[in-house]
Amino acid sequence: MFGVDAFNLALRYYGVDWLAMLFTFTAIYLLGNKSRYGFATMICGNACWIIVGVLTASVAMVAANAVFLAMNARGWRRWADASPDP
Repeated sequence: MFGVDAFNLALRYYGVDWLAMLFTFTAIYLLGNKSRYGFATMICGNACWIIVGVLTASVAMVAANAVFLAMNARGWRRWADASPDP
C-alpha cells in the first residue's frame, strides 16, 4: 500500500523534477571542479525546473529559472572568452 502511493508521489511530475535535481547536483560538482561543462549541465537543469514550474503552475519557479538559465548561458560564453589563446 505505502509502496504504490510513494511511487506515484515520486513520479507526480513525470520524473522531470528528479532529472532537474540530478542535473543541478552534477552541475554544482562540475563547477566546483572548475569545469565549463557545469554551466551546460546547469542549463539543462534550469530547463527541467522550468518544465516543473509549468506543471505546478508556479510563475515564480519559471521566472527564476529563466533568469538562472540566462546567467548560466552567460557564464558559458564568458568562460570561452577567458580561455587563453594557444
